[in-house]
Amino acid sequence: MAFNINNLVCIGGNSKGCSDITAGALGKGAPRLWSYITEDTAATVDTAGYFNSALSLLNIGDVIMRITVASGALSTGGFHIVKDKSATAIDVTDVLAMTVTDTD
Repeated sequence: MAFNINNLVCIGGNSKGCSDITAGALGKGAPRLWSYITEDTAATVDTAGYFNSALSLLNIGDVIMRITVASGALSTGGFHIVKDKSATAIDVTDVLAMTVTDTD
């Protein structure tokens, strides 16, 4: 599957995002926390360019909480951080995995 911008939602949408992170200087604001649900695996999501159509929304340092649902059931979850952003591309970190087991 491909990135679906309709499944990316800012949590606490009134927060001010980081901007203009260049030469090691942080912009005003703080990183945003995003929620994203998909059928894609963590390896697919953390592929460079996956989030390119959200270029105007995401900034370096933003955290994306990803939930993967496969065949109608929770599969995996984890956090990705926007690591690099250029005028044309976004790259996120490898996943910091969440445990999604249920032993009862």
